[in-house]
Amino acid sequence: MSSLSYESSGVNYDVLDAFKRACQKAAGTTTGALAAHGLSEPAGIRGDSAYLLETPTEYLAHVEEGLGTKNLVADAMLQLTGRSFYRNIGIDTVATIVNDLASCGALPVSVAMHAAVGDASFFSHVARTADLADGFAEGCRQANAVWGGGETPALKGIVNPDAIVLAGSAVGRIHPKSNRIVGDVHEGDAIIFLASSGVQTNGLTLCRKIADNLPQGYLTKMADGRMYGEALLDASVVYVRFVAACQKAGLKLNYASHITGHGWRKLMRLAEPFVYRITHVPAAHPVFGFIAQHGPVDTREMYATYNMGIGFAAYVDPKDAASCVELATCEGYTASIGGVVKKQGGRKAVEIEPLGMTFEGETLQVR
Repeated sequence: MSSLSYESSGVNYDVLDAFKRACQKAAGTTTGALAAHGLSEPAGIRGDSAYLLETPTEYLAHVEEGLGTKNLVADAMLQLTGRSFYRNIGIDTVATIVNDLASCGALPVSVAMHAAVGDASFFSHVARTADLADGFAEGCRQANAVWGGGETPALKGIVNPDAIVLAGSAVGRIHPKSNRIVGDVHEGDAIIFLASSGVQTNGLTLCRKIADNLPQGYLTKMADGRMYGEALLDASVVYVRFVAACQKAGLKLNYASHITGHGWRKLMRLAEPFVYRITHVPAAHPVFGFIAQHGPVDTREMYATYNMGIGFAAYVDPKDAASCVELATCEGYTASIGGVVKKQGGRKAVEIEPLGMTFEGETLQVR
């Protein structure tokens, strides 16, 4: 049986990233509008996880993100089991938004939901919609942010009548300015890993394709006894509390990366060329082994697509590494020292030494 890839499931990141870069180029022509508001755009911000506006005293941050197709798994499990997983879906939607904000040092203030349906009858399922609202509110509480509003358009002919497209935006602050995470990375910096809860919000299109090929689909039992669909729907981790705690403790994060699409290649999102040498690979959740086996999906593709148990990475001075892990642990996260940053001329790469695997810089073209 040939190995599956994310691209073969219908998601081509090369095409998506090319469009993103085209948008960034066009968007750069609009920055002249900021002067009238007494604002400016920090140099090099285009392509980062969040967009920043600079004021005389602080940075304001803005981000827009979408959940993806994870809610389709929840819809299938609702039909198969009668159980609603939409509370987790609500948390997921907030997490994918606010974690991007946190990666630049911004703490979210207000989060908005965008929930587009093909038919308003989608909201007539009382338990599902109540769970979605409750989960979105819980995600905001975990991020210490207010749920400020949203939009619920009915887009007949664009969205399937039995589906919902979930996304949202958030506004955050970096105050004082010194809390901004700017990519001040140096050779020898330690790479701190914060664990994920599982798949979280990326790679679900491939996960759904695998379910389609299983005789029992999402109800298939994994080695740990859980149903495949249940494991896919574990709620994402919100990492805002970790960043806030580092700021409060005066522990400087030289860089941070939210590990979502592009898997471990996201470890080298910083534009400056470094080699990110991974010396410790934490054990991945059982769901990843299930995906790899039943795709089948080879190991390289797994690490190029999924978070493989690592949802957030922070880069710190080596003298702060142990304190960073301890602080994360005190905040309820599972954390470890994953590796070290090296400088090798102009080379950019992620080297996962325990697996003998390397991703060179050209495999990540998101800026």
